[in-house]
Amino acid sequence: MTSFAGWQMPLRYASETAEHLAVRRAAGLFDLSHMGEIGVSGPRAGAVLDYALTGFLSVLRPGRARYTMICAEDGGVLDDLVVYRLRDDEYLVIANAANTDVVLASLRERAAGHARVTDATGDYALVAIQGPEAAGILAPLAGGLDLGAIKYYAGAFGEVAGRKAWVARTGYTGEDGFEVFCRPADAVRVWDALAAAGAPAGLVPAGLAARDTLRLEAGMPLYGNELGPDVTPFEAGLGRVVKFDKPGDFVGRLALAARASEGPRRRLAGLTMKSRRIARHGYAVLADGVVSGVVTSGAPSPTLGVPIAMAYLELPALKPGGGPALEPGAGAALEPGAGPALEHAVELAVDVRGDAVPAEMTDLPFYRRSK
Repeated sequence: MTSFAGWQMPLRYASETAEHLAVRRAAGLFDLSHMGEIGVSGPRAGAVLDYALTGFLSVLRPGRARYTMICAEDGGVLDDLVVYRLRDDEYLVIANAANTDVVLASLRERAAGHARVTDATGDYALVAIQGPEAAGILAPLAGGLDLGAIKYYAGAFGEVAGRKAWVARTGYTGEDGFEVFCRPADAVRVWDALAAAGAPAGLVPAGLAARDTLRLEAGMPLYGNELGPDVTPFEAGLGRVVKFDKPGDFVGRLALAARASEGPRRRLAGLTMKSRRIARHGYAVLADGVVSGVVTSGAPSPTLGVPIAMAYLELPALKPGGGPALEPGAGAALEPGAGPALEHAVELAVDVRGDAVPAEMTDLPFYRRSK
């Protein structure tokens, strides 16, 4: 167990590598009840979220979800979010655990009484089942829900193991899967039922360590690593979550428009290490021996068998207009060739405790699930 954002979280149940590979090959079960849930409701809830966030949430149909961000006036990212439209006048905003208080306070301030904003974190437990066998394991327990009809980034009300739940086809692993939002009192029943049903198919419980290597392989950003108040969505390759074409103003619009027009000063890139040594968060990236960036996330890749990393590389080391276009959410594949292109042939390396360890730039994501 490890402390995380005020919670005691399982870092691993047994072997983090075995948990990671189980998600890639069969299924993994995650307790994500630490995530923040914030309700935004009322006739003007959609308009409030359009103003408060970078996305165009009022056009979401009930039952659909969207990956978006909440930014400061200067364009820095306060958090990346998933927003579900549960009903016509009711939205559920999912925030990172460490940022729930910031997001809640910001939404209340930006709502300015035009919508009801409530901390619903205590009303939900969240159990995620992820992997190629996830749908088959969940279906018999899903109370008549047609899981095949639930599209990627969508959800529906139903039952799981006889308990009321919101079941969404979302996740953070690069695999197909579902997130089950239920009442805290029902969480153990839901967890036990999924664990028992999935065991014959190879499902195992999975902790934070596997969750981190899974999302890294899938090229998904982590707040505090790839995202933060000193980063705009454009630097992270996620500029398309900023919807300038929606009507009205939104917080950070002017700063983000300026950044979009001038282009980012750095780009997020994938790196594959040419040795067994690992590029850790904060390590310097060298281009022809000169410090030109910093590693944001790095770990051995159980799927690929080599250490991988994401890093911000400073311009002009990269061509203008280069850079990866990360897909939000769980496992959406990218077109090949989306990675940043070098202006000229350079030797890349990562400073690993004083040694310049060679690295190669790689398109993100590192891993794509098969269709």
